[in-house]
Amino acid sequence: MRITTLTVGAIQENCYLVEDERRRRAVLVDPGEEGDRILSAVRDSGSTLSAIWLTHAHMDHVGGIAAIKRVLDVPVCMHPDGEPLYRRAAEHGLMFGLHIEQPPGADCTLADGETVRVGDLEFSIMLAPGHAPGHVVIHGQGVAFVGDCLFAGSVGRTDLPLANAAELVSSLEHIMSLADDTTVYPGHGPSTTIGAERASNPFLNGSVRIVGHS
Repeated sequence: MRITTLTVGAIQENCYLVEDERRRRAVLVDPGEEGDRILSAVRDSGSTLSAIWLTHAHMDHVGGIAAIKRVLDVPVCMHPDGEPLYRRAAEHGLMFGLHIEQPPGADCTLADGETVRVGDLEFSIMLAPGHAPGHVVIHGQGVAFVGDCLFAGSVGRTDLPLANAAELVSSLEHIMSLADDTTVYPGHGPSTTIGAERASNPFLNGSVRIVGHS
């Protein structure tokens, strides 16, 4: 497995190109902006893109989809609870001063407990709302793509529309059930591990309380 991190857009969102190098198949996780740059990375990889997987539908995680779909018509997969945010992504972007192209409609769903595949690699879907409705964590092969639930030393915002602090607390408990040596790939910032966050993240050890909408 090869994972390439592409940090894109004004908010510096992490898009991940995940490849089964043996089968030469790949998926994109959260192509936030700079669709042409992401397409170049796919071409340079030598792998065939199979799908786009979304951890959630905030505008900074979906802004590159339209450009990608014009060239590679692969399915966009997301949890259906994120659909209201997805449909208004461009509108929400303007609220934050971001001009993104509205992505086309999603093609398939991601369900809690479902197994998804790229080549011979298998990943599980964990529903993890709180930062956003329909937020999921995609985990397997010793890694977890956690979107904006968990960061190195921090956790996702709960002061945004449709966010819910109590749900995020519950979701983080589920995420922390993963093995300590699981590498965490967040939506922003550097990668970390479950063990490192368990030991030092102030939002997980009770030093800082998660507050916001609930």
